[in-house]
Amino acid sequence: MKTFLFLSALMIGVASFLYISWLAQKMSEKERKSIALWAEATRLLTYSEGDSAEFMSFLLDIIESNTNIPVILTDSAKRIITSGNIEYPEQKKDEVLRRQLRKMVKEHLPIEIHVSPHETQYLYYRDSDILQKLKYFPVIQIAIIALFVFISYLTYNSSQKAEQNRVWAGMSKETAHQLGTPVSSLMAWSELLKTENIDPALLTELDKDIIHLNKIVERFSKIGSIPELSMGDLKTVVLQTVAYLKKRTSPKIMFTTEIEQDKQYMVPHNPTLLEWVIENLCKNAVDAIDGQGTITLRLTRTDELLLLDIADTGRGIPKSQFRTIFRPGFTTKKRGWGLGLSLAKRIIENYHRGKIFLKQSEPGKGSTFRIILPTV
Repeated sequence: MKTFLFLSALMIGVASFLYISWLAQKMSEKERKSIALWAEATRLLTYSEGDSAEFMSFLLDIIESNTNIPVILTDSAKRIITSGNIEYPEQKKDEVLRRQLRKMVKEHLPIEIHVSPHETQYLYYRDSDILQKLKYFPVIQIAIIALFVFISYLTYNSSQKAEQNRVWAGMSKETAHQLGTPVSSLMAWSELLKTENIDPALLTELDKDIIHLNKIVERFSKIGSIPELSMGDLKTVVLQTVAYLKKRTSPKIMFTTEIEQDKQYMVPHNPTLLEWVIENLCKNAVDAIDGQGTITLRLTRTDELLLLDIADTGRGIPKSQFRTIFRPGFTTKKRGWGLGLSLAKRIIENYHRGKIFLKQSEPGKGSTFRIILPTV
């Protein structure tokens, strides 16, 4: 659709430009012929003797018929003899006519009027107002077409995004609804198992997973609605997410954090949604690491911004994919819908007014994603 709009506008613009240019050229030729006829009529009227009254009247009609083409008649020394179709205040007549003559000299070659073997006058002229406006018309038309295409493009993109938003919101809420029943059942089974002779440590981990499932349900239920942001320490969210993932990831993958423990990283955020983003980036990092490696989470802050870097020692991302990794449907896995990074971008940029991007990546050495959040 975007290509069609662009090509259509281009074809219309080029066709219009060529046609108007051809039309302007024809009008320019016609105007020059009219001026040439005007010049000849002037010569005959001025220097003809003994002609009939009817012929003299015809010559006067030719001269008076020019009501829209500005003209200036000069002698061989470029002294102005007379002018036509040029408006000027009487006190500035000479100044205006000289200025107009300079323009006419640049615009068209003069028409010579040989009034006698020893005297030649020159008739200068410029395009009529109608012809001048006609020459600018293609530019104006192309600008209008470009504006139309631009507005159409924005409307098309807006409608596409709105449709995507409705699909995502509906899918997310339906997922939350479907997960609600099995999660409730798991909670009941957990309470029942506590009455049996089962290792309490296992039940504790089971409860943690149930709590995590409840968080996932809450995350999906928030898609499509504006989440509430509250001021809190992002360090808590990062450390809790890392602690949860450590016990559910291969021991060959090390999680490290570079966070000053005596420092607060206060920022307005929704903990449930930010946990989702951090967890998603960490799981992607785990998938990118072949067997053994390290995932590092680094928190830094400035006066107005908080920076969270999540780096891994995985296989890296090719430069050709830098611009596509955040698009819905992009995935390098055999399973999955490719919505993780797209949803992460939505959560950070739409809900938290921040930015998320691939800071750096090198094949075989790993990748670093950066999240930037405003502190106020």
